[in-house]
Amino acid sequence: MYIESPATTAPQTSHSETEELAILCKALGHPARITILRHLLTEDRCICGRIVEVMPLAQSTVSQHLKILKESGLVLGEVEGPKTCYCVNRNKLTELFTAMSTLCRQEEEQ
Repeated sequence: MYIESPATTAPQTSHSETEELAILCKALGHPARITILRHLLTEDRCICGRIVEVMPLAQSTVSQHLKILKESGLVLGEVEGPKTCYCVNRNKLTELFTAMSTLCRQEEEQ
């Protein structure tokens, strides 16, 4: 069992940064959402119907996964007539990468 000594202090990270990282990680916490994200990265933008065609899931299930990805900010959706076109929010993906890199660096420094 490891007990942290009182002299060791955790790096100062704002609570909002920690919450944001948790939200993004949770959004990627299902294999289907990672598959959707990968698909959107290869297609650049895609309508929900096309995503359903490449996924072994019902349309309603894909829509629910897209909703979670949108709520996290990793995916953007734009209504185009009767369809919604989705794309990866590359800025948010960069934020995730940066936050994970910072987390890994903090682990290495300890």
